[in-house]
Amino acid sequence: MKFKLLLACAAALAAAPAYAKTSVVTAARMLDVESGRMLERPVVVVTDGRITSVTTGGATAPAAPADAERIDLGDVTILPGLIDMHVHLTSNPKYGGYTGLRFTDTFWVAQGAGNAARTLRAGFTTVRNVGSDGYADVGLKQAIEEGWIEGPRIVPSAHALGATGGHCDETYLPPSFDRKSPAMGDSPEELRKRVREQRKYGAEVIKVCATGGVFSRNTAPGVQQLREEELRAVAEEAEFWRLPTAAHAHGADGIKAAIRAGIDTIEHVSFIDAEGIALAKQRGTYLGFDVYNTDYTLAEGEKNGVLPENIEKERQVGTQQRENFRAAARAGARMIYSTDAGIYPHGDNARQFAVMVRFGLQPMDAIRSATINAARAMAREGDVGSIAVGRYGDMVAVAGDPTRDVAVLERPVAVIKGGERVR
Repeated sequence: MKFKLLLACAAALAAAPAYAKTSVVTAARMLDVESGRMLERPVVVVTDGRITSVTTGGATAPAAPADAERIDLGDVTILPGLIDMHVHLTSNPKYGGYTGLRFTDTFWVAQGAGNAARTLRAGFTTVRNVGSDGYADVGLKQAIEEGWIEGPRIVPSAHALGATGGHCDETYLPPSFDRKSPAMGDSPEELRKRVREQRKYGAEVIKVCATGGVFSRNTAPGVQQLREEELRAVAEEAEFWRLPTAAHAHGADGIKAAIRAGIDTIEHVSFIDAEGIALAKQRGTYLGFDVYNTDYTLAEGEKNGVLPENIEKERQVGTQQRENFRAAARAGARMIYSTDAGIYPHGDNARQFAVMVRFGLQPMDAIRSATINAARAMAREGDVGSIAVGRYGDMVAVAGDPTRDVAVLERPVAVIKGGERVR
């Protein structure tokens, strides 16, 4: 009898509705990133992490429970939580070149926990981690979701795919170490299998290296490293599994091959030409120029152990990349906010806004690149990218008007994730 009673109690508890936590967020102003308009006196109601009501102009919000948490932010502007589409949470610019070899493998994911916290506190409530060893970004995502560590919502790619000996392979060590990336492929079929492996172990976006890069050895950033048919195999296989794709691509030929292959976002985009910009616009491909990190690398790279050849490559790439960013902005290309955090210190992600504006993007378009554009590029516009009913209750508050002075985004006064204020 007692056993039956226990079973009945357990069934009743399982059937009972879970407690719904509600937060009510108020502020002086809210930036509507869709319209670009500044709205007065917003009231945002968040229940169980998602927005259930948004009113503005003093309109009465739906009645909230008596025990709802009230978050009155005062004389500030709120906007959607920011999105960085290109980070490496387990990388750290303090350890350039060969200096990182003194640490054990698990050191990188451990310090990545601190990087995740700094990123969230900087107002970036969602990031796309495009490349990490040992599925470390998947582990960080799981630890954040389980509440063990603080951090943003992570869209992980796990290992970046590429060609043997290419930018995303191990290029720093001699053959005696026999160290290589597990995600290399040298034919369309090998790369299809690599896509399936990354998805199997938690990847939610597939990253592929189409050209050489700055921070590898024996690769030239402008030189293509995968053929178009290989890139197409990656794009097709990812689409089959309903995964978006991102391509590391500096060189003009590699950029255009990746666009034609159907890759969703092109990262770095340093040497894109007029044909590539037109092709990206025609295909609806998003471009992610990391136009801030050159400043940090040229100023701090040498003392952090970055090799002279890598600093010289950054110097050559950075100047051309910014001019091509200006051309793409002038042409009206679709932009996303990609910073390559980990090449510079995590938490400084918002410093790129001012650089984007300096090289031709309007402040509102720079903000959209880190909100609705980013959400659409990931096919997650129903979850993030705007303050609207159904989205996660992710917001960042700043003093002043970021559409007039985009640098205020570097100094958030409050960050809210899922309706809870980040302390």
